[in-house]
Amino acid sequence: MEITEVRIFPKEGQRDKKLKAYATITLDSAFVVRNVKVIEGNKGLFVAMPSRKLKVPCPKCGHRNDIRSKYCNQCAVSIPPPEPLPPRGSDGERQSEHRDIAHPITLECREYIQKKVLDAYGAEKGTGGSAPSSSPKPSSVPPRRREPEPPKAPEPLQPPEPPSMPQGPTQDIEL
Repeated sequence: MEITEVRIFPKEGQRDKKLKAYATITLDSAFVVRNVKVIEGNKGLFVAMPSRKLKVPCPKCGHRNDIRSKYCNQCAVSIPPPEPLPPRGSDGERQSEHRDIAHPITLECREYIQKKVLDAYGAEKGTGGSAPSSSPKPSSVPPRRREPEPPKAPEPLQPPEPPSMPQGPTQDIEL
């Protein structure tokens, strides 16, 4: 598997100061993964895979509410607290409200994706990549798309020309 394209969409001026950018990666020029996030953590930049918020059904109406909701957003009945999820790590990490949609299975794959995305992010910001390695292939980091030009003012409408009559010899026909 090879990452053939990485596109970076910087997020500046957001209320979430830790989210630095979104990325879209293309694998083998055949499969796209969107909403990969570049996040500023305590130990530097890292890549978070696309995820969705976990939901629990309302016991009365069945509406799906965010996992830590106390009341149903549809019928306002009290929602019992969810059963605790098994801990993810041995150090007692906080249970997540999100579940990855797509994620690498091996550590090597995770490191490869993180390096490619952080290198592209560094090139976009002009600060270099995550490590002082060789520069990425020119095709792996495409130039940013130009903003579309504003539409030109429409030309004033002209009345349509009347249909023209065929030119040529005419004959008078008596009725």
